[in-house]
Amino acid sequence: MIAFYIILPLIATFAAIILIRAAMFKPPVETTEKPEEVSFDCDAAISALQELVRCRTVSFYDSTLEDDAEFEKLIGLLPKLYPEATRVCPLTRLPGRAFLLKWEGMEHSEPSVLMAHYDVVPVNEESWTKPPFGALIDENGVLWGRGCLDTKLTFNGIMYAANYLIPLGFKPKQDIYFAFSGGEEVNGPGAANIVDWFEQRGITPALVLDEGGAVVENVFPGVNRPCGLIGIAEKGMMNLELRVSSAGGHASSPKPHTPIGILSRACHRMEDHPFKMHITGPAAEMFDTLGRHSAFIYRLIFSNLWCFGGILNILSKKSGGEMNALLRTTVAFTQASGSQAPNVIPPSATFVANLRLNPHDNIDSAVEYIKSVIADESVNLTVGKGAVNPSVISQTHCPAWDKLAQSVAETWQGCIVSPYLMVQCSDSRHYGRISNHVYRFSAADLTADERSSIHGNDEHIRVEVVKRAVEFYIRLMRKC
Repeated sequence: MIAFYIILPLIATFAAIILIRAAMFKPPVETTEKPEEVSFDCDAAISALQELVRCRTVSFYDSTLEDDAEFEKLIGLLPKLYPEATRVCPLTRLPGRAFLLKWEGMEHSEPSVLMAHYDVVPVNEESWTKPPFGALIDENGVLWGRGCLDTKLTFNGIMYAANYLIPLGFKPKQDIYFAFSGGEEVNGPGAANIVDWFEQRGITPALVLDEGGAVVENVFPGVNRPCGLIGIAEKGMMNLELRVSSAGGHASSPKPHTPIGILSRACHRMEDHPFKMHITGPAAEMFDTLGRHSAFIYRLIFSNLWCFGGILNILSKKSGGEMNALLRTTVAFTQASGSQAPNVIPPSATFVANLRLNPHDNIDSAVEYIKSVIADESVNLTVGKGAVNPSVISQTHCPAWDKLAQSVAETWQGCIVSPYLMVQCSDSRHYGRISNHVYRFSAADLTADERSSIHGNDEHIRVEVVKRAVEFYIRLMRKC
């Protein structure tokens, strides 16, 4: 009975702390000041994007399949589509289908870099309902075509915004560089060559912006407002080959464990023992920002992760998906190979897993963890080419973030601007060696249907989004 009277006050105190923390976990007061209107020739901006989409700038890992003329065609169109920008901003070409345009500012100490890539992934034309390079606009105001989102949308937004501002007599306070690469989809060297160019000249960008997040809905539990997600870091990536060798032989007299059976057991162990959860800086900032706007039950959780972190861990492991990807290194088995005949035990069999590395992990630590989980020396692990560690985590409490966040809020009024961790890879990862103000935002408000068309069939975008992309870059350039 005495224990009851001791425990009851402790439980009550514990509950009170949790409830008080949840009640105090509120969003900051939002300003209601209406931003200045931006007006430009929207039809011309849309037409310019259509011209870019009609260029078949398709990248292949086998470069012999690429059409160099189409890449040159796009670059040759720039003076026609953006005459003022190309007149004022000299163009520098670099190896790897990369090029820069420099818009000289009044000062030169804190330049900005606005990025995009102009290559696109291949298409299976028979699976498209619209011509993939026709850039058609249907009766509902939807533009169809490969690259209209990824990322000729932002390429056009950057160039058209500068082309609009220059005749008005606007000159940025600081230099602005437009950095474009034509091999992002195949991890080409273009962006790295641009960073080398900056590094050799001692140029340290105060702000770098590449593709990444967008203004989206229904992405965070309990939040019913649009969210403008800006990536402040991106996960690392590696392909890991698991190989088991054997003497082979006829399938009629197998040994107790075949190469594919051993690999299957290794796969099962890896999927049953996912990487540990780590709420790194980008995820923590996202939870702190969006969690304050969520329903009370979720505020209860996100304001008390010291207590409910275990629940979040269990739920994310079971459900997978985007929330789980924010919290841990993920493993997806994507390829397998074995015997060429159904009645032959393979002398060598392989599984390939694609890993996306949480900022807490790196290539070496991930391999060591997988070795410990598999616990089988007959399984040989090989890290594939092109593996990259997680990017540098960029600052958010700084002028660069404020300029970007304000431009997003002004363009998509009513959205909640939040940092997040980008789970895909982009060219921006190369900039971590010269700046910790590298951000990832794709200047668009996208529906789930539009997002799913990226790299898929029937890639499309509403023309109104094309207009807002230009508007966003106009606002941002005015702050640079």
